[in-house]
Amino acid sequence: MIRLSIPLRQALSRLSLPLLVAAAFGVMLLGKADTVIAERARTALADLLAPIWSVVQRPVDAVRGAVQEADRLLHLREENTRLREENALLRRWQAAALTLEGENGLLRRQLAFLPEGAPSYRTARVVADGGGTYARAVLLAIGPGHMIRKGQIALDERGFAGRVTEVGTRSARVLLATDMNSRVPVTLEGSRARALMAGGNTARPRLQHWPEGLMPQEGERVVTSAETGAFPAGIPVGVVRWSQGGAPEIELYAQLDRLDMVRLFDYGLGGILPPEAVARPEPKGRR
Repeated sequence: MIRLSIPLRQALSRLSLPLLVAAAFGVMLLGKADTVIAERARTALADLLAPIWSVVQRPVDAVRGAVQEADRLLHLREENTRLREENALLRRWQAAALTLEGENGLLRRQLAFLPEGAPSYRTARVVADGGGTYARAVLLAIGPGHMIRKGQIALDERGFAGRVTEVGTRSARVLLATDMNSRVPVTLEGSRARALMAGGNTARPRLQHWPEGLMPQEGERVVTSAETGAFPAGIPVGVVRWSQGGAPEIELYAQLDRLDMVRLFDYGLGGILPPEAVARPEPKGRR
């Protein structure tokens, strides 16, 4: 074993850092001087390490695949449990529906029930929003020779949207449920209480004039009422939502902000129309 003197070791320790810096600087100069050599060195190093990385990666991929498969099996088991519960619930609902159907058929036979004819309807495309007398209304494009008249009910695929208030030869205007001029008699399905849905040019119409002691409940379903002879009973309207100010509002089923097509149903009802939709009498001339 070679022993170095203390002065020599101290000299080598002082020279180690400058030598390393010089070596690094030399490597940098070599890389700058000949990029081909540096590129070849990097490629050779990558070629040397690639098989090692490939061998190491295989067990890692296998472990990752096993973890993912276990996760999928766990989720599949949870999904199967949820589906079994839903199937059991659906079977109970099916049994209840079959029972109600049988009872309904028996009552109809006892009362000699005659079913009402389905109302006629026509599909129309929305071509413009707003304009005219109302702030919340849509303009429909209809062909000539149509059978559309004032008072017909406009529905989208989800529920009540509005009512026809103006009719031309090739167009019609629908007053939406959210317009401040809209007033629709409704029924709260939970309590069977009658109320009035009043638009306010906002996304949610207000609920007014419900019977005392029958407070509207959050989430309660709302349908149209046959009061005033303007609307048929039972058309889906929306659900009750209480605002932050403590006022009951109706979250409509119909998506009035994305209204492209509507169906205009003719229930054969005249009912009450807004004053602007009724023809005013001509002023009498002076004699």
